[in-house]
Amino acid sequence: MFAAPTGALAVLPGGRAATNQHRWLGQRLAAALILVAFLPGAAPTSTLDVAIDKLRSDRGLLRICLTADPTNFPGCIDDANAVTRTVPASVRAIHFDGLPYGRYAVAVIHDANSNNKLDTLLGIPREGFGFSRNPVIGFGAPRFAAARFEIGETPHLQEIRMRYLL
Repeated sequence: MFAAPTGALAVLPGGRAATNQHRWLGQRLAAALILVAFLPGAAPTSTLDVAIDKLRSDRGLLRICLTADPTNFPGCIDDANAVTRTVPASVRAIHFDGLPYGRYAVAVIHDANSNNKLDTLLGIPREGFGFSRNPVIGFGAPRFAAARFEIGETPHLQEIRMRYLL
């Protein structure tokens, strides 16, 4: 057990004399509160703005997937930490708050007929799609590394150019 020295130092509210023991307890409480501020749950966060360009029409919906998990890009299907949004196609700017610092990628689908999927014809997308950093598209979706960007201290903006193959 810690021993705290005793002796009157100041007057507490209500007229009681403060002792070194009171001061010692106050210092310990202040130190504990400072330590709580540095716990892992208090990770720094930032914001992301996504601007959509070259959308063919305002019909339907935009389905947005923001993920930090390379194995779940671009679908975000099994990613419990992914942030997904569905907005009307007339909305061309999407804002994300409270994102922990890290590496992310964004995938966007223009679901023009609002059927909750990317329609294809013989494996070729019939609806628009886009990715962060606008990587070159070959056969299939780009890898996470091609669409990856870093979110840090300053707010971040990704301008995504939609593409239509049919």
